Amino acid sequence: IDVSLVSCRTYVLITFPYFCYSEKYNEKYMKTHFIIKRFLLGLALLASCDFGAFAKVVLPVLVSDGMVLQRNAPLTIWGKADPSEKVCVKFQKKQYKVTADENGKWAVTLPAMKAGGPYSMTINDIVLNDILVGDVFLCSGQSNMELPVNRVMDKYADEIEGYENTSVRYVKVPYSYDFSQQKEDIRPVTWRPMTTENVKDFSAICYFFSRLLEEKTNVPVGIINASWGGTPVEAWVSEKGLQNFPEYVHQKALYEDTELVSRITETERLHQQAWNKVLYKSDAGLHGVTPWYAEDYDDSDWEKVDMFSDNWAIRNGRPLNGVHWFRKDFFVPEDWSGKEAVLRLGCIVDADSVFVNGHFVGTVSYQYPPRIYKVPSKLLKKGKNQLTVRLFSYGGRPSFVKEKPYKLICDGKEVNLEGGWKHKIGTVMPPSPSSTAFHYTPVGLYNGMIYPLRHYTFKGVVWYQGESNVGRWSEYSSLLSALIADWRTLFKDENLPFYIIELADFLAPDDPGRAAWAELRKQQAKTARENAHVTLIKNSDTGEWNDIHPLDKKTAATRLVEAVIQNEK
Repeated sequence: IDVSLVSCRTYVLITFPYFCYSEKYNEKYMKTHFIIKRFLLGLALLASCDFGAFAKVVLPVLVSDGMVLQRNAPLTIWGKADPSEKVCVKFQKKQYKVTADENGKWAVTLPAMKAGGPYSMTINDIVLNDILVGDVFLCSGQSNMELPVNRVMDKYADEIEGYENTSVRYVKVPYSYDFSQQKEDIRPVTWRPMTTENVKDFSAICYFFSRLLEEKTNVPVGIINASWGGTPVEAWVSEKGLQNFPEYVHQKALYEDTELVSRITETERLHQQAWNKVLYKSDAGLHGVTPWYAEDYDDSDWEKVDMFSDNWAIRNGRPLNGVHWFRKDFFVPEDWSGKEAVLRLGCIVDADSVFVNGHFVGTVSYQYPPRIYKVPSKLLKKGKNQLTVRLFSYGGRPSFVKEKPYKLICDGKEVNLEGGWKHKIGTVMPPSPSSTAFHYTPVGLYNGMIYPLRHYTFKGVVWYQGESNVGRWSEYSSLLSALIADWRTLFKDENLPFYIIELADFLAPDDPGRAAWAELRKQQAKTARENAHVTLIKNSDTGEWNDIHPLDKKTAATRLVEAVIQNEK
């Protein structure tokens, strides 16, 4: 029975005569009638409250168990109900009453509160538990903001393993973009405390920032991370915020046509599917009598190459795209037999599938993640073993990235896998078809991942982005300044602090591309100088020349904590 559409009193008056009639004329309804009378009595008791029966309230995703609310600032709690329905919010022994508008929307403002918790909040018949009041930060940007803790365990395992701090809570905003409208809410997700079972999926820089800040201030910390790898700054700005950049507004307008987007997506999918099909059919390593990954395959006629050289990757000055096969024999001591090992194969451009003694042990589909594959105990044997790598090159120069670990590890001992390998080309292909990255399109991420957060109150914004704008560095300060003004308008805080994390160092010293990275950093610094309440966090000294995702996320986080505390004074 849906009692949300009528008041308790009205429902009792309408229904009770009917059930009396049923009792009088049919004794088989007696038991049912007794149960219903008790139910109606309960409704009558509900009718005695100030508001009558409450409609079913729908809360936004972020207003949920475990949330962190910003201290020392007025707060908005919002949601939906039936039009004109009454809503009562109870928090810290106080009540806040409101009536939903004609669209069913409602919001109440809570006064500024000191840090503390955990608390409970009641919103009509909904009870939210484990709520903290502390400092809440919106963290956004691209892959270095998104990079999870599990990617930096090589450097920080000792201090991350076993550490827990439930005064720190984290939310990763689900991916979403929209070109035709601003979304009202994000897709379902939960606030997660900093526990051992959750922490590996936290953003690494958010992990260190929130942990160190809570330890310094003894104040709960909430992190809302709205980031997406590879995305340019203009994707995070509203259409109104980009009015001085009409080319980006018009680029976004192209994709308001959902039918066009659908056709592009389907065409590109079919194109990629055809490319993959040809690659598979033409790869000689898969279709001979004995596949090239087999342990007993005869590779005696393969060419010998240095894995880090160019002679296998380039022909007539052009990259050899398609599939390259590599094989290497390695020897393990007797006491490794029957034990699990870890295979480290650095980073590979672009993708790979790996086999040990003819058995598949792992694959990675793109260039950036470190290759860390477990080798089951049953695969290794005393003496000679065989390792095969099927390397895929999609369009650039295929390579094994230098100065990364290439080794097999067992019981603290290592077998070095660098140097000479045997090599043979499986197939040569044209570059893989490109696809439209719709989430890179201007405005889309603002509509899908930032606008839905508009009612939340933040202590500050942490921005780590710019890698995807390096090729257009000259406009970056203007775009980032537009984003800052745009978000301050959205969150109704003209002094909302922004913390810009400087791009880490990248590329070899003699690489001409370094100049553009340096110019982008200058643009970041310019933005901090020319906008009030904007702080640049030095980070260029933490980079790795051969990795766009350096492991050191703690240095920048430590400096970020210092800046936040300094701004408190």
